[in-house]
Amino acid sequence: MSEKLNIVLFGPPGAGKGTQSTFLIERYGLVHLSTGDLLRAEIKDETPLGLQAKELMDTGELVPDHVVVGMIKNKMEANLDAKGFIFDGFPRTQEQAEALDEMLNMKSTPITTMLALEVPEEELVKRLLGRGADSGRTDDQDESVIRNRIATYEEKTAPLKEFYSAQGKFVGIDGMGDRATITGRLVEAVETVRAEQD
Repeated sequence: MSEKLNIVLFGPPGAGKGTQSTFLIERYGLVHLSTGDLLRAEIKDETPLGLQAKELMDTGELVPDHVVVGMIKNKMEANLDAKGFIFDGFPRTQEQAEALDEMLNMKSTPITTMLALEVPEEELVKRLLGRGADSGRTDDQDESVIRNRIATYEEKTAPLKEFYSAQGKFVGIDGMGDRATITGRLVEAVETVRAEQD
């Protein structure tokens, strides 16, 4: 199949996006576009952008659209031969989704599907506090910051479900259960969408 497989993987902080995107990347030969990873690299290098981003991320706020869209575009242009991309943590707002659609349509490689991992808030808080204890990530150690991140996600990113639903591309995935079970649900969703495209 010539068409690229472009997946938006969605879900609140702690839903397991990182774990599942790793599997999907390996299975389908995709390039991982994680705004979190791109931002953390900037923070690690202490670039002006990274320092600005860290200040926002430490309080649970989102980084401005123009910064994120620019980073994504550069990464895509550096991987023109990719079989497709998995967008992890992007788009986060309708404006970003529209900018992404515009950019992809110019390249004739639209979004294939949006897969949203759905997990109850109390489970997310439990997972993130556990991750914070293991990883040392400061934004995963303070329950009030975690709840603010989840609330920000719900407020800013829930409208994207409507955006992709209107295009017939939204698929909700139950994010509860063991990793293999959740992976199975994601693969089934991707294969269904690909079958419809053929």
